[in-house]
Amino acid sequence: MEYQIGDQVALIVVRSTQLGYVVQIDDENEGLVFKNDVYQPLENGDEVKGYIKFIREDGKIDVSLRPQGFKNAIDPDCDTLLNYLKKKNTLYLTDKSSPKEIRTTLNMSKKAFKKAVGFLYKRKVILLLEDHIELLKKKPLS
Repeated sequence: MEYQIGDQVALIVVRSTQLGYVVQIDDENEGLVFKNDVYQPLENGDEVKGYIKFIREDGKIDVSLRPQGFKNAIDPDCDTLLNYLKKKNTLYLTDKSSPKEIRTTLNMSKKAFKKAVGFLYKRKVILLLEDHIELLKKKPLS
């Protein structure tokens, strides 16, 4: 099958390596998800959704577990933040939080977290406080 960068594919984790995870793509090809692109626990045999990140000249395929590009990635990240806030009301993370805290709490990178927070803040969906984030309550129509 001919892949294009950004194509969504079905992945099966085959094994862990020093660089990342070797995955089977659509039961046909092999690819690699680099460790620095993984924000969730993965084990051999796990089936996950992925996206073609890069196709090398030698035919090797780099894969990401997240859609590529701002427009494709921002919606799932915003959804993750909003779902957390709807359940817990308060998120005790800020732009000063460690990447590990963010990864542990939301399964995303600090960069993705900051983009999603900025996106939601500009649209007046969340309130940024010194030590946490809150979901803004919609005012009832009078």
